[in-house]
Amino acid sequence: MRTIYLVRHAKSSWDNPGLRDINRPLNERGLKDAPQMAKLLREVGAQPDLLVSSPAKRALSTAQFFANAFGIPDEAIVRNPDIYEAFPTEILRIISQLPDDSKTVMLFGHNPTFTDVANRFSASFIDNVPTCGVVQIVSSAGRWAELYEGNAQVKAHFFPKEVL
Repeated sequence: MRTIYLVRHAKSSWDNPGLRDINRPLNERGLKDAPQMAKLLREVGAQPDLLVSSPAKRALSTAQFFANAFGIPDEAIVRNPDIYEAFPTEILRIISQLPDDSKTVMLFGHNPTFTDVANRFSASFIDNVPTCGVVQIVSSAGRWAELYEGNAQVKAHFFPKEVL
């Protein structure tokens, strides 16, 4: 059994229009939602073995809040530059290459890609994974490389405006 949590980064700031996209920080709402969503996931029993994040400041900051909630050191967060600006096929490739000794992984990244990936495994259409939204996908695959639509499905989603 394998579980992947797709975690879209928390709300980011657009206050500095000259800042490169990859360097945009979280805004006030993002700084509030990220620790609350991390706490919620801990309370519902999530137990990640591995956190993998886009290097974008807003995604990595979100991952750090989750790491803190789960007692994982920040330096243990794997930074994967391929997540930033990835297409769905790239995210699926990243998932397929996760280490098999990690059974539960949280992946921190971006839309529209995360919504597209979630919909590949969802029985009902997900219009949008909002900022700091989390989609839980559970698979019976023995290895990450074996995960596909036929053995995995969305089990739950947690969206801030619905659960906070």
